[in-house]
Amino acid sequence: MTFDQPKTLAEAGPQTGAAGATIEFRGLQRSFGNVRALAGLDLTVGRGELVALLGPSGCGKTTALRVVAGFEHPDAGEVLVDGEDITRVPAHRRDAGMVFQSYSLFPHLSALDNVAFGLRMRGVGRAERRARAGELLDLVGLPDRADRYPHQLSGGQQQRIALARALALRPRVLLLDEPLSALDARVRLTLRDEIRRLQQELGITTLFVTHDQEEALSLADRVAVMNAGRLEQCAPPAELYARPATAFVAEFVGVMSRVPAHADGAVVRVLGRTLPIDGDPAHGDVDVLLRPESIEVVAAADGSAQVLGAAFLGAVTRLSVRSAAGATVKIDIPSHVAATLPLGSRVELALPERPVLVAPRKEPARSSSRPPHEEGTTTMGVPRSG
Repeated sequence: MTFDQPKTLAEAGPQTGAAGATIEFRGLQRSFGNVRALAGLDLTVGRGELVALLGPSGCGKTTALRVVAGFEHPDAGEVLVDGEDITRVPAHRRDAGMVFQSYSLFPHLSALDNVAFGLRMRGVGRAERRARAGELLDLVGLPDRADRYPHQLSGGQQQRIALARALALRPRVLLLDEPLSALDARVRLTLRDEIRRLQQELGITTLFVTHDQEEALSLADRVAVMNAGRLEQCAPPAELYARPATAFVAEFVGVMSRVPAHADGAVVRVLGRTLPIDGDPAHGDVDVLLRPESIEVVAAADGSAQVLGAAFLGAVTRLSVRSAAGATVKIDIPSHVAATLPLGSRVELALPERPVLVAPRKEPARSSSRPPHEEGTTTMGVPRSG
């Protein structure tokens, strides 16, 4: 099966864009020397769906994207689009548009000509391709920048031009390789919303690669968390956060504290309470994984825990508290309540009566000379994985 584009825009379908396609990865494997980038990846992306590939550097997410684009060929496995095997179809014959992290605009072409470049390569007439490029510039909010060259545009504007260029050929698959990582925070938020609006409006099936969990959770219909070339879990953002399938997902997505505990079958004893285990029974020493909003903290002069640090996050403040067992846990409480708990305060910790996730006991890392509130974190407070 090949994906040759129509020669004219009239043949390409309505102005709202082509219908999205399904994408299926079947047992994809890819190695670079001794490094295994993909280790049997299985994943299906629905028609018109936006799926974010999320994971630390080196997990295989960009390799998976490049396999769909045709820039990499797997050592084993298949990629199917609408049920047809495209694993060996050349990149230029795949119905896919790609936006890179580095914009990759032609410096000698105007914004309009950059957007129209793919149409020109497909033999679309000058008047028609300029009209279509103009429509796309309007779509991405840059109709007044048509004659500007890349060096005359901001980073956010250049990435909008790159997005418009990827959409010009009406692809059924849109591939985004960390397109926002080079932008400042304010522009990144604005463009993130624009990408989601356009994707939903045009109905394009989209794969979005990122290592930023906040970006993935706020943008995607489903988030596919990858680790060491394998898929750990693929689920809607709320499910991924509330019901992580593995300890890796639990700790990579959002903030999670490990608290030493003792399991006895279907229950576990933690922070003075016996709670049901969420998942398979366990026995012996384990760690209970707790979200910062799931732990309650109460001031107590003779409390068994102590406040070590605080990070103001607006409406809430994230406390670092050392438990009686010696574990440092993160706890989110209203900022006006946190103001009554200065550093060094004695407190008691409590948990609500609901199932908790457990994982094999993990030995604590060697203590750092930096106080807890100075540890490097991502935008959602998870230690950055590189």
